Amino acid sequence: MIQNLCATIACFVAFTAPAFASDAVKGAETLFSSPNGLTERCVRIISIPGGEYSKHDLTDEAAYCDIDLHAPTVALCPKTWSTSPGTMIYDVRNGPYANNRSEFERNACKEGKSASALAGDTLAKFKITMNQSGTSGTFSASPLLYYHFSRYFGTTVKVPVAVWRSTDAKTHASEVAQPGLALSGHNHGARMNHEGWRYVVEAEQNPGIYKPTDDIFTADRKQIYGVLLDSPGHRYGSEINGTRKSGWGKGQNLDFQETPAFLALRDASPLDQAINAGLKRGRQNSQINKDLGKDVSPQQMAFWMREISEIVLLDFIFSQQDRVGNIDFTPYYYWLESDELTHKRAKHHAPKDGDVPAGAQLLRRTNLSDNDAGGRVQYANFAKSTQMLEKLRHFDAEVYRKLMALDRDLQAQGPIWQWTASSLGLTESQISQIVKNTKLATDILRSSCENGNLRFDLNPKRFFETRQVTADNVTCDGA
Repeated sequence: MIQNLCATIACFVAFTAPAFASDAVKGAETLFSSPNGLTERCVRIISIPGGEYSKHDLTDEAAYCDIDLHAPTVALCPKTWSTSPGTMIYDVRNGPYANNRSEFERNACKEGKSASALAGDTLAKFKITMNQSGTSGTFSASPLLYYHFSRYFGTTVKVPVAVWRSTDAKTHASEVAQPGLALSGHNHGARMNHEGWRYVVEAEQNPGIYKPTDDIFTADRKQIYGVLLDSPGHRYGSEINGTRKSGWGKGQNLDFQETPAFLALRDASPLDQAINAGLKRGRQNSQINKDLGKDVSPQQMAFWMREISEIVLLDFIFSQQDRVGNIDFTPYYYWLESDELTHKRAKHHAPKDGDVPAGAQLLRRTNLSDNDAGGRVQYANFAKSTQMLEKLRHFDAEVYRKLMALDRDLQAQGPIWQWTASSLGLTESQISQIVKNTKLATDILRSSCENGNLRFDLNPKRFFETRQVTADNVTCDGA
């Protein structure tokens, strides 16, 4: 398997990151030629040591790196909604603009989000870094960090696959960025999106105006780079994202901690009691109570608690500054079959599938679809500043052991440190921040463990199958 080419210690060599690593990424490459004769790269980043990648992960990686951005059956549209600029990539082999790339881009792209309904399929989204005055903070290495480290931790929260991609800056400027600037100017309320496109247009004309230039341009300054990914999902309301009444920053991150699942995580009682207490306290807020709906099962709460604990850990390590309000879900049916938990994806707002048993529970499984505001030293780490990890009283045993092992590796500059330093194009300061944050997260959770304040009982699968609430026995050093 391509992903396992460098999964052993022998594959790594001593490495010191340059001041600006830029496009110095490592993995399996697929090459494309732009209309201007430039060689573009799509890179499936080397797998993180100890990571487990599903067949679906590998299939998605391969599919992204099969996309020729200049093919006549592929159309590109500027993303003019939300806060950050991006490029939507559509398959136009079918639909009203079948095999007519130029007509789709000229007419359908004006429809914004609705352009997807005019295409045969949405293939991916191309996201670049954008951190200039008046724009929304995004960092293209961040989705790569979340993808690969989530596979190391074996998270239950679903994190989308991401691959690295470069593309001809001149072609992107005329086909995507300039239309993006023009179209976003008519999108009321998307000021940051419009400013983002303005910087992209100006930088593609003169790369030196964007600082640091290496953040969006390859070393030859002829291509921009970012990530390809797809991030489907439905946005949670206040039941998970919080009320956000206290405004952006620390305020809404403290609001987030008043949601039922987070309140349950903060409750030191056994799991079943913590679930009941979290639901009761959370429902005291009228908006949260409305968004929760009438019936929330203990099984749903157990999944939410596990997923949120994982989100907090990843966001802490990567200094994520824009999580609250960006947590999504995908609905699934869950049921027991011969005492084993079985599930099937459900259609949103659709009747129950005929082959799903009558007693199946419809659960919302959490997606981290938006992971582009982590990894930079300049970002505000709200999981850290609002002490989210310190407040956790429930955690998963295996995730805890993985964290302890990760810290030992990073401190010793072992295989995972070598991978982090050499595979993702990070700078020395960015690598150092991950090492420091991992150490601090380890110290916080180990202290909670040693003081008897952490129950290792976040196993939602076991809870669903047996309603078992007995905590696992874990040594605090994670050995």
